[in-house]
Amino acid sequence: MTDLEHDLARLKDDFQLVRNEVGKIIVGQDEVVETVLIALFAGGHVLLEGVPGLGKTLLVRTLSGSLDLHYSRIQFTPDLMPADITGTRIVTEDENGRKGFQFEAGPVFAQVVLADEINRATPKTQSALLEAMQEGQVTAGGQTHLLEQPFMVLATQNPLEMDGTYPLPEAQLDRFMFKVHVPFPERDELTEVLIRTTGTYSGEVKPVLDGAAILAHRRRIRDVEAASHVQDYAVRMLLATHPEGEGAPEQVTRWVRYGASPRGVQSLLLGGKVRAVLAGRVHVSFDDIRETAPSALRHRILLGFEGEAEGITTDQIVAAVLDEVAEVVGDGAAIG
Repeated sequence: MTDLEHDLARLKDDFQLVRNEVGKIIVGQDEVVETVLIALFAGGHVLLEGVPGLGKTLLVRTLSGSLDLHYSRIQFTPDLMPADITGTRIVTEDENGRKGFQFEAGPVFAQVVLADEINRATPKTQSALLEAMQEGQVTAGGQTHLLEQPFMVLATQNPLEMDGTYPLPEAQLDRFMFKVHVPFPERDELTEVLIRTTGTYSGEVKPVLDGAAILAHRRRIRDVEAASHVQDYAVRMLLATHPEGEGAPEQVTRWVRYGASPRGVQSLLLGGKVRAVLAGRVHVSFDDIRETAPSALRHRILLGFEGEAEGITTDQIVAAVLDEVAEVVGDGAAIG
């Protein structure tokens, strides 16, 4: 076994350790949990969308409990200000009575940050997370303050048609590696929820992974091989989300105003690398890219007015792209 294979096998074991801890509290939601953990190991942020009561906040709290990292929760409300997130400079006085300014860090200075109900705050306040999510730092009063790594934002939001919500700006959405739809539980899952929440069940979550291990796994993930034809497949998929892009299906040219950004293809490939490791491989396959596509692209596609009026969803657009873009091997031959 090579050093790479050994390290990736350990990554897979650590992934399962965290997943098992989360499973002590969270019932079902296997795809949601897996996608969130893929983002954790790939170094991305996640936006969780679903109606109230589906366990989005509980999932984030449980995940943070399974990691030996500093956790912080920010409850987004209409009156929340940017400084309430990033922090601000305050006036201080020393023992000699001299006054000066000192930066007081806000709740974003953590390693796992829950931005709860992020779309209940105004776009101005939402944008306070932009620099932190992209550069891992906060600039205030002309000074730059680095955030401790690993750093991950897990945001929850209610569907936009619900009262008291604001749409996330495109720049904010693009900072999230994945957007995950949290589905309503099945009948047997609801029964298990009742057993765990109205009986004597008391699952305890303990930290099983620390920051140093997560950072090491993130570095190793980038050593997973992605052949040129697999990378080209991801690139062609991204281009096909643009109305004027190469290989765009009819649904895209008709309904879409703007396609996914270059961050979308980065998310496709990094997510695909983690999926490859979980499957026991050291190289990315077409299927890894396909399975990652919905969560990596759905929030990066902007529908036009006609598409919104017709009730088209970005998931339908991604499905059309997946159907249209062929899997081409090195000699140029299409698969299937």
